[in-house]
Amino acid sequence: MGRQISVGKRIAAAAAILFVSAALAGCSQSARNKVSNVTTGAVATGGAPQNVAAMSTSELEAAAQSLGKVYIRDPKDKAVAMRYANVLQMSGRTDQALAVMRKLAIDHPKDRDVLAAYGKALAAAGELEPALDAVRRAQTPEYPDWRLLSAEGAILDQLGQPDAARSLYRRALDLQPDEPSVLSNLGMSYLLQGDLKTAEMYMAKAASSPGADSRVRQNLALVVGLQGRFKEAESIARQELTAEQAEANVAYLRAMLSQNDSWSEIASEDARTTN
Repeated sequence: MGRQISVGKRIAAAAAILFVSAALAGCSQSARNKVSNVTTGAVATGGAPQNVAAMSTSELEAAAQSLGKVYIRDPKDKAVAMRYANVLQMSGRTDQALAVMRKLAIDHPKDRDVLAAYGKALAAAGELEPALDAVRRAQTPEYPDWRLLSAEGAILDQLGQPDAARSLYRRALDLQPDEPSVLSNLGMSYLLQGDLKTAEMYMAKAASSPGADSRVRQNLALVVGLQGRFKEAESIARQELTAEQAEANVAYLRAMLSQNDSWSEIASEDARTTN
């Protein structure tokens, strides 16, 4: 089982960028890598358009330029700064997004929305301990926010603390039953530990929920593809992507799994554990 976890974690770390950032299919590989840590998308983005994740590269660039001009005129405008940072992050400009949110956090040191988004930006930049601190400071113990519980769980997963992370996801689900983003985070937690079957169970439940967004369904496509069911993964991916984008993502996944014969390792381990 330990080997399965090791293989699964290696594959998950390499593949998590694929479907979650699938809307950025035209962007460079380096830009995809930079958004790899926002797979769970657990923190609210302060009113940012819901379709940001579906923007093309050119649309994201145009939005960044437009918002940047507005932002420069008044960097303390909370709504504009948070939208701008979100677009920058989705464009792969993680360091710039973090700079915007860091300044906003200085200007609004007690604003829960700002602290939560700042935590998300820190996590996306790989600054996990500061991210955890920001998210925890944004939380109100006497009136906990399920989004922040889920965000904290996502950070703990990246810090290698899955048990603590899953406890937080379940607390979040107590507050917001069947919330697809939390279920997807819970599924990703199992994926990161190499338990693909349990990951699929939670992600399938998340994707079937009425409030599921593109990122939730693309996470399901990812875990299905990681199990070698490429046609099914492509079918799920096509719900939001063009046929060409879905095919390109699955082709990338196939190629990645063929490196070091990773898929064969997982398949062999699964066969041993079920016999």
